[in-house]
Amino acid sequence: MLNIKNVDKFFGGLKAVNDVSLKVNKGSITGLIGPNGAGKTTLFNTIAGVYRPSKGSIHLDDEDISGLKPHELFLKGVLRTFQIAHEFSTLTVLENLMMVPNSQYGEKLIYALFDNKKVKKQEEEIRAKAVEVIDFLNLNHLTQELAGNLSGGQKKLLELGRTMMVEPSIVLLDEVGAGVNRTLLNEISDAIIRLNKEKNYTFFVIEHDMDLIEKICDPVIVMAEGGVLFEGNFNQVKSNEEVIEAYLGRGIKSKKNRK
Repeated sequence: MLNIKNVDKFFGGLKAVNDVSLKVNKGSITGLIGPNGAGKTTLFNTIAGVYRPSKGSIHLDDEDISGLKPHELFLKGVLRTFQIAHEFSTLTVLENLMMVPNSQYGEKLIYALFDNKKVKKQEEEIRAKAVEVIDFLNLNHLTQELAGNLSGGQKKLLELGRTMMVEPSIVLLDEVGAGVNRTLLNEISDAIIRLNKEKNYTFFVIEHDMDLIEKICDPVIVMAEGGVLFEGNFNQVKSNEEVIEAYLGRGIKSKKNRK
């Protein structure tokens, strides 16, 4: 589905992404790990249209999407969540979800003035979809809560819910576990697995929590110093000496030694 070929990203004389080639297969939950400064977020930002690649290409299915803007990628189903949730804090959970679908009739003056029935009908359909999403994520008790009052983990669930309001081709999850307590993290990971299995969502996931990576991701891609170091399943990754040296370190080594 997502095919990245020989992508570089320069910032002046700094090469933050160095000749990266990788694939994310349709229907997979692909993990992306690596030490701070490895280039993971820069790569995500390049895929998501925040940056234009300095070299190389990014294809979604057979279409070259290199350098498209985030709003253009949104229309093609490339959705991205953030390490720090970007909710509309003064709107309710329900309203946050209803804001997502593109080209709503109520946003156009001609429909608002002359075809109010069409506006209301579409709004009812969007509301019904939002209620369905809230139910899927077990957020019913927070339907009318202001999003700004949610905990960090609840905001991450809401961000995941916003991707469900459209039909995503691929969802880029940026450190969904950051700052989230273990109970809510289990809820988030279970929701990701359900979306993958029941609705065939494709996910590309940056994450530092190895328990989460092990639970949901296969394959796992490791970046270091701007490039791809290794790719395999979690067991292969955690036992690879180059990965241990570059990223996982003595914590993983000590676990191996205790076995």
